[in-house]
Amino acid sequence: MTEAVDTGRSTPADPEWPGYRWRWIALFVILAGEVMDLLDALVTNIAAPTMRADLGGSATMIQWLGAGYTLAMAVGLMTGGRLGDLYGRKRMFLIGALGFTAGSLLCALSQSPEMLVGSRVLQGLFGAVMLPQGLGMIREMFPPKQMGAAFGAFGPVMTLSSIGGPILAGWLIDADYFGTGWRMIFLINLPLGLGAFLAGLKWLPKATASRATRLDVPGMLIATAAAVLLIYPLVQGRELGWPAWTFVSMAASAALFVFFGWFEVRKQRSGADPLIEPSLFVKRGFTGGLVVGLVFFSAMTGFSLAFSLYTQIGLHYSPLKAGLAGVPISIGMVAGFGMAQAVQKFGRKIIHAGVAIMAAGVVGVVVTLQQAGIGVTPWQLAPALTLTGLGMGLLMAPFFDTVLAGVEPHETGSAGGTLTAVQQLGAALGVAVLGTIFFGLLGGHVASASDSAAPRLRAELTAAGVPAARQEPIVTGLRACGHDQAVAKDLTKTPASCLAAQGAVKAAIAGAPQSADRIVKVTAKAGQDSAKQGFSDAMTITLWVVVGAMGLTFLVTFLLPMHARPEEETTQESAEETSAAATV
Repeated sequence: MTEAVDTGRSTPADPEWPGYRWRWIALFVILAGEVMDLLDALVTNIAAPTMRADLGGSATMIQWLGAGYTLAMAVGLMTGGRLGDLYGRKRMFLIGALGFTAGSLLCALSQSPEMLVGSRVLQGLFGAVMLPQGLGMIREMFPPKQMGAAFGAFGPVMTLSSIGGPILAGWLIDADYFGTGWRMIFLINLPLGLGAFLAGLKWLPKATASRATRLDVPGMLIATAAAVLLIYPLVQGRELGWPAWTFVSMAASAALFVFFGWFEVRKQRSGADPLIEPSLFVKRGFTGGLVVGLVFFSAMTGFSLAFSLYTQIGLHYSPLKAGLAGVPISIGMVAGFGMAQAVQKFGRKIIHAGVAIMAAGVVGVVVTLQQAGIGVTPWQLAPALTLTGLGMGLLMAPFFDTVLAGVEPHETGSAGGTLTAVQQLGAALGVAVLGTIFFGLLGGHVASASDSAAPRLRAELTAAGVPAARQEPIVTGLRACGHDQAVAKDLTKTPASCLAAQGAVKAAIAGAPQSADRIVKVTAKAGQDSAKQGFSDAMTITLWVVVGAMGLTFLVTFLLPMHARPEEETTQESAEETSAAATV
């Protein structure tokens, strides 16, 4: 689908076309929209524990902050590009930017977990309207000889955002400007979004849609229902005790995805425009790419969430320190992207190498946690995290080109949109699955850590003059308190077991008032150390799940073609394919 840019002289179809007059200014407007999306996808992991502490809510609230956004983005991307075909890319970009900004304001004003999650979903939907239009306009604004430079601008901008985003989030939360706390990470979108909207009104090219197709609304609704029926029970199931309906829902999701495939084939045969070209699914490379993308992006996003929760809640890092602790991952990704460009002739082997290196990095994190213990520092984690990021970069750099290698030109738009939607669905799935595993393990491992530390606690209480009869209520009370806090649905309420533990400590102090300070110090340290050890153990098991996912990714990667597009393709063809992949 194409648009004719209103330049007043000629069109992109003309070989001598010089390009849209204000194309470089328009490019910065488009990049502003990309930055808003990337920052919001990154900063929420850093801010999530602070948000939960402020608004309350269960652990699933943290999962929904990420899963709600990416799930909405996934289903919205299926039609976002075609909305631009129907109603004009400039118009839909402006609507998306304004809606995303409004969603950011609602996030900042949220007074409940439900309002915050709903506002995140709104952001995801409008982001799915905004993002495809920008890349599509680049294809229409720039002449072939400048296309590479235009798309090349995304690299540095995305790199700076990925490195600076978590640091910015941590800094804004710690700084607590005007008493806004975590809300400032959304408020900074207001000037950025309004600026993009106003600049877009003036500088983005006017365009008229041509050969526009109708939206496959039924197909979109079926795919949305299937995705929700899968993600919702995965997030809520643990908290509700995995009732029977959660498994029924997931089974219904699988059946609905199968029905979606049948519906799309039937729609195409009737001469209508399907949401996804059914012919794509007979291509081994493309279907393999969907599986690789689903598994890899699930593992990558789930790892990022678990790491952020571990550093902030488990190790008690401040948001800024947690953001800085994750910087080595971003640095490694930048290096991985650079290395991939230098060795691109090896094709699919680069993806295999990336998977292996990322898995090795995650194993390195496990080893570091076991060796350093609960006192692990960001500097000790940095080498393994850098290796993990390096593998991510090596895998991601050639991924999209390789998956799209066997796609026919008329299928490119549908293939790119489907691949990007699956990427977002994988992110939602990773938050749901790995978040559920992490929180599901937490309570039991905190209790186990308390059991392991009990003999030492008893010895220290004995040394402090606490009689044996009063030691046991403290030991059992701390165990129960640690478990209940780890699985608490609302952090604003103190569990009854913790109140009982406090009472046991006060009783011990009453019997040995001369050792009051020592008793308080010993019991507080025992509780903190058990919590940290429990978080570390839960994190370790979650990381092994990530390693398993990388092993599956390695195997499925063999389904991909050995090489992406032939090297002799022109820059124009490369840019058009990339643009089409992102605009549907």
